[in-house]
Amino acid sequence: MHSFFSKYTSQSQSQAHPPSAPPLPDPKPSSSSQPQYGQPHHGYGSSSYGQYSFPQGTHQDVIRSFQMVDRDRSGYIDEIELQQALSSGYQRFSLRTIRLLMFLFKNPSSPSGIGPYEFAALWSCLGQWRAIFERFDRDRSGKIDSMELKDALYSLGYAIPPSVLQVLISRYDNKNGWRVELDFDCFVECGMIVKGLTEKFKEKDRHYTGSATLTYDAFMSMIIPFLVS
Repeated sequence: MHSFFSKYTSQSQSQAHPPSAPPLPDPKPSSSSQPQYGQPHHGYGSSSYGQYSFPQGTHQDVIRSFQMVDRDRSGYIDEIELQQALSSGYQRFSLRTIRLLMFLFKNPSSPSGIGPYEFAALWSCLGQWRAIFERFDRDRSGKIDSMELKDALYSLGYAIPPSVLQVLISRYDNKNGWRVELDFDCFVECGMIVKGLTEKFKEKDRHYTGSATLTYDAFMSMIIPFLVS
């Protein structure tokens, strides 16, 4: 199966990880005292939360946002609680975007929901997406059009063919005849789909040739979670 991302990694990227794509969290926090990628190098220190902990250096605003919605003090939050928590620091995300974020960040060994460690990683990742969004929202309208989206994704190493870009944009077309523009919510969803599918494809294309052979089952397992989130 040929890649629909013609150049899914930019050879000119000088960073080990694209600014908007820190590694997904490990199942357990690192025991190292050194700050991890995506975490502030200074802050309020780690915070124990029952038997769970936030990463070292997690800002108190992040901790409070989590604790505010975890009303049963289980150490995990579901999709509705995650939507409420993120609204306190960013904007109100649609449940469609929230479910995609849950799929990408939830620890598979913790089916109950998002824990403190994953929540901190998600918060940091959204902050990086926000910086990219504001960089390419050149007219400061709070929205970006298809060309700005293309430039934003290309800056992260994703060279999206025009045909694929059109499919992505059409997802947000309300058919009113106006030019399609994406707010931050839609931008995050769109960017996470591109990032997530690219990473899934790279798992099959280990030699970075731009093509891979997949079984039907593997293809469906790769794609379906991004369609039904």
